[in-house]
Amino acid sequence: MKPGVMAWGLLAASCLITAPARADLARRRDAVVEVVQKVSPAVVYIGTEQEVESRFRGRSRSPLEDFFGLGQPDSGGREKIQGLGSGALIDPSGIIVTNDHVIRGASAIHVVLADGRTFDAEVMGSDATNDLAVLKVNAKDPLPAARLGTSADLMIGETVVAIGSPFGLSKTVTAGVVSATGRTFRADDRVYNDFIQTDAAINPGNSGGPLLNVDGEIIGINTAIFANGQGIGFAIPADKVRRIVEELTRFGKVRPAWVGLDTEDLTPRLAARLGWDRTYGVVVSNVDPDSPAAQAGVRRGDVVAELGGSRIQDAEDFDSRVRGYPARSAFPLVLFREGASRTVQVAPVEFPRRLIETLAWERLGLRVKEGKGMMAVSSVRPDSAAAQIGLEPGDVILRVNNQPVPDGDTFREALLTARRGRSVLMLVRRGRYGYHITLPFEGQRI
Repeated sequence: MKPGVMAWGLLAASCLITAPARADLARRRDAVVEVVQKVSPAVVYIGTEQEVESRFRGRSRSPLEDFFGLGQPDSGGREKIQGLGSGALIDPSGIIVTNDHVIRGASAIHVVLADGRTFDAEVMGSDATNDLAVLKVNAKDPLPAARLGTSADLMIGETVVAIGSPFGLSKTVTAGVVSATGRTFRADDRVYNDFIQTDAAINPGNSGGPLLNVDGEIIGINTAIFANGQGIGFAIPADKVRRIVEELTRFGKVRPAWVGLDTEDLTPRLAARLGWDRTYGVVVSNVDPDSPAAQAGVRRGDVVAELGGSRIQDAEDFDSRVRGYPARSAFPLVLFREGASRTVQVAPVEFPRRLIETLAWERLGLRVKEGKGMMAVSSVRPDSAAAQIGLEPGDVILRVNNQPVPDGDTFREALLTARRGRSVLMLVRRGRYGYHITLPFEGQRI
């Protein structure tokens, strides 16, 4: 065979091999692959360091000692523990959204980009109630960012993609579907509300990473897994993320919001009396005059069926969902009154300062004044729980529900957070001694 003929034959054989391969590659590049290629540069690995008291007295530990917890406590020593999680760049300027529990208590935070670059990160703001945090890294050039979409139009069964660093394995991709929306679950004696449920595999280290639709938009921030099951993961919906991130970016915290509305669980007897034949919803027990709820037309005795497009299960569910809306972020309420349903828009406002004093005086029985780095009791209402327990003017309040209250702002915020409960725990100092006391909240909630 002539050399030219042989060369042509080899070229033809090569084309027969590569052409189908290229065609097959194009066919295999489905929506999930395109999402990963588009968004993965914006997904980051987050590593944290936290200093804690060392459990061992200044000597080396063997693996067996670590495993069995052997060794002498060392009250003076410190050791660093490592944490890991994921996050998503949502702005080219270096703004990252992640979970609060990923960075909580960290003394140092570093971020690793998909291209291997490493940055130290600062916390712009975090909120434990909604388990969200915003970080900032400084880079010379704009960084790749993902688009924060909406969770309002999610469809059960639609394809979703999760990207993160489970167990430290960065750039790990899993895919699944939206299993449910508006999901409520209980963990660690706390109720979590309005979550996206997905069967896309989410493992430790995925926390803070994005849940994406097939358009490559962030529709949720991966947060938790159901420890006793497989294929049950949860993500904070994008619309809630957007509200909280805006607050944290602008103010460094979520401003306490107030709607002036209290609810109670519906008993079967009460539901029947109101003509409500559903198994969900709560009844309005109090509407504060001149409050946002009153201005929206909410009345005592109304049944609240839905908030923000999702059904309300009980009063605790309602309170938790309201806390997901910062001041000035309006939300729709579906009410049932006298046999008919109606929808109203309620716009929370920052809790009025005048009501803080009312809250402390009428429901706890005390007034306080701000001193140098402390809050002191200025007066005690006679016959109140505070008077009966023995509080006196001059007593110093150090903590409210285990939160330090060195000034008026922190005291107000702690009291606002505590007001939904039945009582409040205070650490009070008198002279050289400190005492823990529990004061019940009296009267109607504000």
